[in-house]
Amino acid sequence: MATRSGNRQQANSGGANTAAKPAMRKPVFTKVDQLKPGTTGHNLTVKIVNANTVLSKKPRNPSSLRVPARPQQNTRIAECLVGDETGSILLTARNDQVDLMKPDATIILRNAKIDMFKGSMRLNVDKWGRIEAGEPATFVVNEENNLSLVEYELVNVEE
Repeated sequence: MATRSGNRQQANSGGANTAAKPAMRKPVFTKVDQLKPGTTGHNLTVKIVNANTVLSKKPRNPSSLRVPARPQQNTRIAECLVGDETGSILLTARNDQVDLMKPDATIILRNAKIDMFKGSMRLNVDKWGRIEAGEPATFVVNEENNLSLVEYELVNVEE
């Protein structure tokens, strides 16, 4: 019986140590040419080549909605060609992210993911990620290796 209570005390004391928050890890930055379809959690430092606004739409009339009125903003979407010395890819920027998309600016993408749009890769940063302005980069963007121009096709393999 003494061994059981001893084990129980060890388990309880071990549980207190695991309740503490783990130490934060340093982000691992990748290069554009290492991106693959359907992957997530990418950290990149890229330079913006150009930015084109695709959609700028005003919100619907709030009086026609049944939900309580809340401040609504325009929906904005921009497609930006971004890259580093290894390659380039299209980034889809939404709403507040569009303000950071100025040509020749350097941005840091945290927790970015690859979405597929019409068979090609697009870089996207959703609510779990972050886009922030970075120090001006010294590299020249390699526009020859544009990953968004590669077309992928989903193939189902039957066994």
